[in-house]
Amino acid sequence: MNIRKAVITAAGRGARLYPAATPVQKSMLPIVDRDGFVKPAIQLIAEEALFSGAEDLCIVCAPGDEEQYIAQLRLLRENLLIAYEGADWAKLQAERIDDLLGRLSFRAQAEPLGYGHAVACARGFTGGEPFLLLLGDHLYLSKDPGRRCAQQITDLATRENCAVAGVQVTRESLIRNYGTLAGRRLEQMQGVYQIERILEKPAISKAELELITPGLRTGHYLCFFGIHVLTPAIFDILEANMAAASGREDYALTPALNELARSERYLAHEVKGVRYDLGQKFGLLRAQLALGIAGERQDEVLASVLEVMIEARECASGSPEKA
Repeated sequence: MNIRKAVITAAGRGARLYPAATPVQKSMLPIVDRDGFVKPAIQLIAEEALFSGAEDLCIVCAPGDEEQYIAQLRLLRENLLIAYEGADWAKLQAERIDDLLGRLSFRAQAEPLGYGHAVACARGFTGGEPFLLLLGDHLYLSKDPGRRCAQQITDLATRENCAVAGVQVTRESLIRNYGTLAGRRLEQMQGVYQIERILEKPAISKAELELITPGLRTGHYLCFFGIHVLTPAIFDILEANMAAASGREDYALTPALNELARSERYLAHEVKGVRYDLGQKFGLLRAQLALGIAGERQDEVLASVLEVMIEARECASGSPEKA
């Protein structure tokens, strides 16, 4: 299996990030990357895909956002070259943006009808090939030296010639937030499971009955990590599910993934890494701290964090509310 294409779903405006995500997409919010350069979040996500072997990228976005993405990326490129004229690092960053723009395609999700519907919008882009699927509001840090989180998934999919979902062992109190699955551990491959059943954000009582995976600690389950390699069969399943639905509704991806697991080989792989959801409260802050501490200027970032903590404690202890 050769995974040349990546799909990034980014149609949501990010209501939880109001007002920052009102004038611009949340995936265009600035983040200081590990290399010390400020980038829009979508560039970090795209580089996750590119450094994992993808060659062509598709962003599924809201109608009209295509022009905004292109215009904002071009403006960022021009600003780098003008503001830092002659700087080699600025030229390098501008070249990376040029390369990204040359690889980007867009598909508009005409209406906000759910994650499954967003994925279905990318069918024409994939052209019948397997593809890497990423979320437009998740950033990742790998604990596997030399391999990105997405590359861990694409490597397994390429080797085993099948669909693969990134998963993370999660305690039961948190499974209400994630697609959760049951699987059979493959003894010959560490951290790899044959998927048998998938449910979307199950209640603990339902998970205890239907989603137990032998070998995991009691009260722990396999939850989606936000990275998949999927085969073209997912589109037929999605379209059949949407055609069978009654009326307008949000079309989830998880039921289609459950059907995919029943129809073909579909593996789950424990990702060695951490994910950061930018849409959660303090999600942007957590992601920025993690990237800074993992980056080239780690000592400076740690010193700044410590300084802020001391200052904040002093302010809290002296505030009128504490008096």
